[in-house]
Amino acid sequence: MEDMTIHEFDFALINEFFIELERQGPGSPEETIRALSFIRNLSDKTKIADLGCGTGFQTMVLAQNTEATITALDLFAGSIDKLNAKAKILGLQNRVKGVVGSMDDLPFGDEEFDIIWSEGAIGNIGFEKGLAHWKRFLKKEGYVAVTYESWFTDERPAEIEKWWTDAVPEISTIAHNIAVMQKTGYVPVAAFTLPETCWTENYFAPQKARQEEFLKKHAGNKAAENMIAFMRREAELYEKYKRYYGYVFYIGKKVGNWGISER
Repeated sequence: MEDMTIHEFDFALINEFFIELERQGPGSPEETIRALSFIRNLSDKTKIADLGCGTGFQTMVLAQNTEATITALDLFAGSIDKLNAKAKILGLQNRVKGVVGSMDDLPFGDEEFDIIWSEGAIGNIGFEKGLAHWKRFLKKEGYVAVTYESWFTDERPAEIEKWWTDAVPEISTIAHNIAVMQKTGYVPVAAFTLPETCWTENYFAPQKARQEEFLKKHAGNKAAENMIAFMRREAELYEKYKRYYGYVFYIGKKVGNWGISER
């Protein structure tokens, strides 16, 4: 397990584990609402795309704190089924719709959305690639709001450097990521780090019971055992090295119509 990276685990197994959890990554309702506070001119005409939405925890927070229409997209059909069921339970089905799709092949039209939202998912296609690709689907002066793994310091211990570089090869410092946001055609509006509780209480703690349940179900399955060992190692490393890295919320505003001519 020591030499394995997150990219070597079975996608279906990962989704089976996380679909029973409220969150698929670090975050909180409070930080979603804080990011939303930097976005102007919200109304019942606002259209939001939530990319890599998972089962839609943050999607519902957005819906409950705006009057916007939200299209939530994820690659895993089971997550979208759960998101749509949750929207119906909350009476939000007229404004929230989940669709299956890939964030690097969006089934949307040019300048269709006022806001593109993505919590903990842009690293799957790359920070720069995601910002550059998604821009064409934003209206002029539309907003992008993403959380992304980032270094807090210019230097860090080799152990954690290797772990995160294996998982997210583009991982960089906050200053570098803000420069990338400018380079890809956005005016940076705000950037703030997520509190430790977003990791410890909202991400790692709920996993503990689920890990035991998952191991019982997949007893003798080496792939499942390795995946759970990897997750436990991730939590140990966070406790040891959390002063060096974390998730950062980046909010930017699209400049002009860059991107429309780039396809």
